[in-house]
Amino acid sequence: MKPPITDQPWASLRRYTAARIALGRAGASVPTAAHLAFQQAHAEARDAVHMPLDVDALLAGLRALGEVPLQVHSRAPDRATYLQRPDLGRRLDDASTAMLTALQAAETDLAFVLADGLSALALQRQALPLLTALRERLLLEGGWAWAPPVVATQARVAIGDEVGALLNARCVVVLIGERPGLSAPDSLGVYFSWAPRAGLVDAQRNCLSNVRPEGLPPAMAAAKLHALLRDARTRQLSGVALKDEQDDRALSAEPSSLMRLLGG
Repeated sequence: MKPPITDQPWASLRRYTAARIALGRAGASVPTAAHLAFQQAHAEARDAVHMPLDVDALLAGLRALGEVPLQVHSRAPDRATYLQRPDLGRRLDDASTAMLTALQAAETDLAFVLADGLSALALQRQALPLLTALRERLLLEGGWAWAPPVVATQARVAIGDEVGALLNARCVVVLIGERPGLSAPDSLGVYFSWAPRAGLVDAQRNCLSNVRPEGLPPAMAAAKLHALLRDARTRQLSGVALKDEQDDRALSAEPSSLMRLLGG
């Protein structure tokens, strides 16, 4: 006889979260549907780690925004090495270093680094919507200059500090695919460092996490990031000394309204 499925009395709360709660029971185990859903989520997370970045599509998207993007690579020659040697993903390879050095870039406020990280899927889906929304705010406010955006492959967060230093940027913003979760294979992380240089530690960076429509939507992340960048430029610092003290109304404000809220 097929064992009955016993529902949990708090199953109605499942509509508020993607977390695996109130799955019910089928005998001494979870129902088959819940077990299969877990297996699928696990497979999607594994696939996200190994999926290569569609660099050409990302570069084309950046050009459509009017940017002239650059492409660099870390010292990790392939995905297997990248996963086994995190240190190699934090530094540029020699060819990329030489290319950025040869640019002799003029000083700018910002450098943007779009890195595949542990989920190229996240960068592919969330980076352009976030960058588009942020550029709109920066252009509306005025007074911001940024270097050509850089697409970095087999890259980790710290590679942005080296890129930012070579591009002579006062602040570097790294958009990077986060480690996939069992319900979030496409979550983007955003890290920024003031006065970027090789050797910075995590305490010297600020982070926004879980940027995706089901988490912190890209447009809302852009509003929060814009406010933090304004504070970083005013105080000339980042990291643990820079707290998020903005009015949360900025998260849902239109760019023109945002200027009024932030006194611009």
